[in-house]
Amino acid sequence: MKRQEFSIELDAPREKVWDILWGKETYPQWTAPFSEGSRAETDWKEGSKVLFLNADNEGMVARIAKHIPNEYMSIEHIGVMMDGIEHTENEKSNDWAGALENYTLKTVNGKTLLLVDMGVTEEYEDFFNETWPVALGKIKELSEKK
Repeated sequence: MKRQEFSIELDAPREKVWDILWGKETYPQWTAPFSEGSRAETDWKEGSKVLFLNADNEGMVARIAKHIPNEYMSIEHIGVMMDGIEHTENEKSNDWAGALENYTLKTVNGKTLLLVDMGVTEEYEDFFNETWPVALGKIKELSEKK
């Protein structure tokens, strides 16, 4: 599994960026570039399960590994959702098992630096290289909206 890192500077306070990242209304907006109709079913609390789903109810099964409000969120992938069923012991889920997706917010010169680092399978490396910049642009748009 490879590590990928993405970052963007946002002219907004960390609290606002945090709310954009994990808000029920805003999460589907900035994640649409990955899959239209995407959503997360969770309470975002440390230890909680997360279902990252697309419009067809397929996607990833994960858990919140670490949650420090307005600062850091670590998500550990543990499986996949296929045909509405959670799979944690098939080949596709094994490819992603243990992969971390980390979000770090830092204040730098009065702005917020959002750092995203994640483990990714070789199959999805190009997809994320193309899609994350689009998603970060959407986060910037939402965060900097007055």
